[in-house]
Amino acid sequence: MTVPTSSGQLSDRERDDGESLPSYLTPVPTTLEDLGLRFAWLVVAINLVGTAFGFWYYSGQFAETTAALWPWVPDSPLATLFIALAIACWKLGREQPWLTALAFFGNIVLGLWTPYTLLAFADSYTYLSPVMYHFLFWSHLAMVVQALVLYRISDFPVWAVAVAAGWYWSNLIVDYFVPIVGEPHHTIIPVKRDAAMFLEADALGVIAAGEVSLVLLALFLALTIRVKKCEAVRNRP
Repeated sequence: MTVPTSSGQLSDRERDDGESLPSYLTPVPTTLEDLGLRFAWLVVAINLVGTAFGFWYYSGQFAETTAALWPWVPDSPLATLFIALAIACWKLGREQPWLTALAFFGNIVLGLWTPYTLLAFADSYTYLSPVMYHFLFWSHLAMVVQALVLYRISDFPVWAVAVAAGWYWSNLIVDYFVPIVGEPHHTIIPVKRDAAMFLEADALGVIAAGEVSLVLLALFLALTIRVKKCEAVRNRP
């Protein structure tokens, strides 16, 4: 359902809870949103299975990384764990804004970064079977879809967004800029870090640019949702 804006055009979707957000913040069809929330425990279970698979997938990188830095290794599995816990807390009536914000950031960032990487290095991912390649590609895009439903369960208070931004900025630092111990700890890619890529960038620069951009996108979306929700409450009759 839409409501008229000041320009007279119909571009905002009005929620059943009385909140109205721009359509670019709520691109998932309402029917799909409702379905996901209705079967929230199934969504939790699917994400926990994905988390278990993800930790197995990263087992080789765990073996090569000092234990002190293990929290920064399993990026996608942590994102799916965050969203499983966030939705579970909401279903139990104890929604945790900081956890929902972490889930939002993680599923936006990793849900887009992984397909971006699979495309950027497609010629070098030939060691993956077509089934595994497409599974990784589409399952990560599904993470973005579920992230874009989280506005239904949280108001994204600024302090919670700050927690999520702080965590994912720390992830950027150890992945690409200041590894602290040893070498950068980003997800292993199928080419050397200094391999020449497009626009005179090396491989490390390509994946770093992608992840930095996506963290900024998640920050923009979360804060914009917060602002628009506050505006809706202020303008409510």
